Amino acid sequence: MTRTRKTTLIRDVITSDAFGEPCNPVCRVAMLAVFRNPLAGQFVDDLSPLFEIGAELGALLAEQAIDALKVSPISYGKAAIVGVNGDMEHGGAVIHPRLGAPMRAAAGGGQALIPSNVKIGGPCTPIDLPLGHKDDPWSFDHFDTMTLNMPDGPAPDEIVMCLAYADGGRPIPRCGKGPVATSS
Repeated sequence: MTRTRKTTLIRDVITSDAFGEPCNPVCRVAMLAVFRNPLAGQFVDDLSPLFEIGAELGALLAEQAIDALKVSPISYGKAAIVGVNGDMEHGGAVIHPRLGAPMRAAAGGGQALIPSNVKIGGPCTPIDLPLGHKDDPWSFDHFDTMTLNMPDGPAPDEIVMCLAYADGGRPIPRCGKGPVATSS
């Protein structure tokens, strides 16, 4: 089992838009975990140790996030912040090859790609974790973000892995799919 230094749960409930207009409550839940990057300071072609961490830790975090959400999710997303002794590919290796399956299993399925973001940074570096509808990649009403950070991570040789679910889209969405283009 991957040893984490710390996990954090964020539960965000939105009850109005930015102008104070009440909306149906939208709950967004994120789980963050900080762990040692076994490939920090190395350039290697074989990133499989990080694939395994994504699968193993992802299953645990996804289950905890769904428990905190308390209902079936509508949207999801994932992200990683890699400490400065790591590489962007280290973050990609944690969240891409093997994290999707446990996230979809915890969510009861999901046909759409899981939106993602990776960056390099130090402690308290914020990352915008994108959210998208789990079955309809063209549901503009569900394009959203959660800005997340870990106050004491990542250290240079660590990675912060993040995953999130939501039970709805943005409050009072009005963008729809936009006007249909016509050719003349």
